[in-house]
Amino acid sequence: MSAVLAENPIVAPLHQPSPGLWTLAWRRLRRDKVGMFSLVVVVFFILMMVGSFTGIIAKNWSREVGVSYANPAFLAGAENLEAARADIKDGAAKVPYVDLSDIDPLAPRYKEWEERTAKIKVTETPRSDTLIFGGDKWGRDVLQKAVKGAETSIFVGLVAALLATLIGTVLGAISGYAGGRVGDTLEWFYNVFTSIPYILLILAFAAVFKRGLDTIIFILAFTGWTGIYRLVRAEYIKHSSREYVKAAQAIGATHTRRMFVHILPNISHVCLVQLSQHVVSFIKAEVILSFLGLGVPVDSVSWGTMLAEAQSELVIGKWWQLAAAGISMAILVTAFSMLTDSLRDALDPKIK
Repeated sequence: MSAVLAENPIVAPLHQPSPGLWTLAWRRLRRDKVGMFSLVVVVFFILMMVGSFTGIIAKNWSREVGVSYANPAFLAGAENLEAARADIKDGAAKVPYVDLSDIDPLAPRYKEWEERTAKIKVTETPRSDTLIFGGDKWGRDVLQKAVKGAETSIFVGLVAALLATLIGTVLGAISGYAGGRVGDTLEWFYNVFTSIPYILLILAFAAVFKRGLDTIIFILAFTGWTGIYRLVRAEYIKHSSREYVKAAQAIGATHTRRMFVHILPNISHVCLVQLSQHVVSFIKAEVILSFLGLGVPVDSVSWGTMLAEAQSELVIGKWWQLAAAGISMAILVTAFSMLTDSLRDALDPKIK
């Protein structure tokens, strides 16, 4: 056989397996430079989230390492509020001492309290006048806050999108495959959810339940499954009458096996694209909820809480917290959106 192939190179080896859907999709995605760059950015943010969660980075995000509203390193020469306060204190210290013992019986204790306060300040760790990307009102590093906020926002977006995709896929599969009264009941349930404006539904649930990450994830997943359900139901209605499903029925495959072993792998690309889209929308929804005070708890940080804090900071010209949260969110959302478009093109069987 090898001699025949050597003499006739046109003859192909027998039983050569053809590449599958995912292999072809990966080849198309690798040829897409924008898609690969977006994938690298998304993977970088996910690794940053894992590093923040495990404490490798941004472990001390809540530590007050700088003065209040510490300037960024590239604005080291600019005046900050702490310097102005120090000047006021120095000016006040030069005021001559006046004996108030005849008026205030506690006056002799004032000097003792001042000495104790001075000793405490000496033992405190000195705060920096500048940080890499500036500090907030309490002197916390804005860059570390942005990294910790990325952990919260990305975690909520990923987990909520996974749960919403799971709910929408299961309900859509049952409705599209079973039809009849079961399908009508699920369609009625779907129509009830879609009849209420999405943002109002989220705000209503957020106002009722206690604030927390698990609450946000539940709200987003419970209200965001409708779009996935509609697409999966349509795909199951189309695939239920295909020949391969009839063949599986002929050999005795159960309904559950036909739904999730035979049909689901053939529509998994739809679920994957919807998952990617919902991650983007859920990250933005979490930011909006946290910005309005209905998101993460007070002792946590996310891009939404950073944007909420930045409102008052802009009045006094402190813009770096807004820039850190806004730029981080813009980069991730843009990269995820472009990756979703590239995945849609790569998984399209019509594109060779």
